[in-house]
Amino acid sequence: MTALHALSGRLAWRRQRDALPGFAIGLGLTLFWLGVMVLLPLAALLARPWSEGVHAGLRAVVNAAHDGRMLAALRVSFCSALIAALGDLAPGLLIAWALVRSDIPGRRVIDMLVELPFALPTAVVGIAMATLYATNGWIGGPLAWLGLHVAYTQAGIVLALMFIGLPFVVRTVAPVLRNLPRDVEEAAEVLGATRMQVVARVILPALYPALVTAFGMAFARGIGEYGSVIFIAGNQPFHTEIAPLLIVIRLQEYDTRGATLIGLALVLLSLLSLVIIGVVRRHLSHGRA
Repeated sequence: MTALHALSGRLAWRRQRDALPGFAIGLGLTLFWLGVMVLLPLAALLARPWSEGVHAGLRAVVNAAHDGRMLAALRVSFCSALIAALGDLAPGLLIAWALVRSDIPGRRVIDMLVELPFALPTAVVGIAMATLYATNGWIGGPLAWLGLHVAYTQAGIVLALMFIGLPFVVRTVAPVLRNLPRDVEEAAEVLGATRMQVVARVILPALYPALVTAFGMAFARGIGEYGSVIFIAGNQPFHTEIAPLLIVIRLQEYDTRGATLIGLALVLLSLLSLVIIGVVRRHLSHGRA
């Protein structure tokens, strides 16, 4: 009996270990792919400024820290991505609500149009928006008559990034909204809460982690966006020049180290931003639990 008990225990442990067939091989391939596609390029990016020695690397870092054009490009990229990601939250939430909780006509068409920015080449988006919002465009013309200029300003950059980032918000919030239990809302209404109180005190707090995640995804996409921005930005140094464009300019000038340092600054600042967003998301999730 003891031997049978031990054998059954080993078999149970083996079944538990092999709950996912090929787990060890899959994990190994995943880690290898992650190392080759993510960690190795990042390591090369970190090592490139120091390839000619520590002193040369330190001198390049100090020069980059005093490069006003690079700092201005980083400021434009991060501020524009931040504003665009925040601006996507409200319309993204409303669209997700319309797709999940309402039965509006053409809902399936709207659902397909939400993913249009994923399918369109970013250069096409940039050209179309620059055409629409130029001073002689269909939208930019009336706005210019009112004294509002969008194309070739930072407002145009924010608008392009909002167009690119909106699907991230909708696709992140919609599944969470769809899976929210209705009995909690019904209980709040039975207790006398108005519909606005139910939305503000029951539904929105449950969506906070998803909204933070959606903000992080839209923000991360906006930081590195290139094709949809350069056509509407005007690319004026110190004003509307974005960091990814400055990397291309540095490479065209054969300044590989300068381009690498800009890319390194983008990576480090992006990682720091994502860490902060992750901490906020976990805090909201734990507070809700």
